[in-house]
Amino acid sequence: MAIMDASLSIAGLTLSPPLALAPMVGLSHSALRTLTLELGGVGLLFTEMLSVTRLPQENAIVSPFLFRSPEEHPLFYQLFVSPGQDVVPAVERLHQLGAQGIDLNLGCPAPNLRKQGAGCALTNDHEQVRHIVAMLRCATRLPLSAKIRLGTSLNEENLVDFCQMLEGEGVDLLSVHGRLHGEKFCRRPHWDWIGKVKSALKIPVLANGGIFSVEDARKCLALSGADGLMIGRGAACRPWLFAEIARDIYGVAYAPSHMNLPDIYFRFVQLLERFRPERRLGRLKQFTHYYGQNFTFGHHLASAVQTSSSVEQACDRARKFFYRSEELQV
Repeated sequence: MAIMDASLSIAGLTLSPPLALAPMVGLSHSALRTLTLELGGVGLLFTEMLSVTRLPQENAIVSPFLFRSPEEHPLFYQLFVSPGQDVVPAVERLHQLGAQGIDLNLGCPAPNLRKQGAGCALTNDHEQVRHIVAMLRCATRLPLSAKIRLGTSLNEENLVDFCQMLEGEGVDLLSVHGRLHGEKFCRRPHWDWIGKVKSALKIPVLANGGIFSVEDARKCLALSGADGLMIGRGAACRPWLFAEIARDIYGVAYAPSHMNLPDIYFRFVQLLERFRPERRLGRLKQFTHYYGQNFTFGHHLASAVQTSSSVEQACDRARKFFYRSEELQV
């Protein structure tokens, strides 16, 4: 594949390179966002999903969902909305927080969101989605994006109609996870169906789902024709993946960090210190679940950290694991 365009413009905002860290519950917080920035290659960041009803009262100083450091830029805040909820107070709060963009969650299949009529459940009512997007567009001049899945079944007409409606109501960027609402992560994503969306829209499209290597990224871009990529679990497994894709696909080289696998792990632990103590251990456990996949016996690392009762104990157990492991280089 030839070197691709290393920048993408969205409503006056330039993403360089066009690689985004996906919004993920418990993972897309300040520590992981900062780690990927330090390792290089990520061009757009997202928060974890935020409730439009709770957001206006959240304390940005102590909230793990809202805390950000100055280097985390550009940062889009993702909202989840249930039918009948007013989005305006949440948007006003995001203006106060200095958001670079706002993202609407239309793809999360989590049961608790479905019960509220939010996430992918919201897409069952296209007119309701149209109304919410119109409210968001009227309430802000910030770039507006949305994240979707492919629907309840592979129906090209319904998918294209829905995406064209989003574009028509003022969405500036669409991220498409290449799986159906009910499909698990073990199911290979339908990257070619993202291409059906891309070919029908004028706005930029990011392809998401199943990207864990440079080769995955190449295949996804080739099949989807997308303008860029959004990477989720792959970034938690290999936070340096953005830098590899930026170098090999977009021709953008970053200075080597000279960090090995233990160094990166403990840098993440260090970045967790920006959170209140009671907020750190759970996030370390969740990160370790993915990061352990870099090791043949990584499940031993994940288990040792999962059963730890403090960050200090988890770090001590991680050090012992790394000492015994021969797989230390990125």
